[in-house]
Amino acid sequence: MALCRQIYRCTQAMPSGELYGLTGQMRRASVSVPSNIAEGFGREGQKEFLRHLRIAQGSLNELATQHELATSMDMIPSDPTTIRLIEETDLVLRGFIRSVKQSLRKTPSPSA
Repeated sequence: MALCRQIYRCTQAMPSGELYGLTGQMRRASVSVPSNIAEGFGREGQKEFLRHLRIAQGSLNELATQHELATSMDMIPSDPTTIRLIEETDLVLRGFIRSVKQSLRKTPSPSA
């Protein structure tokens, strides 16, 4: 959620012509990360949770790319806080995915 708030703050400075372009894409990608985690958690089953964690990881990768584009084109300044939040979120998601995958391996499959 901290990353979402940070992206909304930093994209306020982007050109108004980008509101429905890169600004909107960055905001949607940032919201997609915690939304997919929450949706996956709310569904029954570890496999479904893992699937949503991977979708969240994909959204985070999109956001990192979009952020790099926006900063390289001087639409927003490069901000260490935003970069740190993207990196921290990536580390946490990777660890979470690894943990859920391990728990799936330990869970016995149902007998036919």
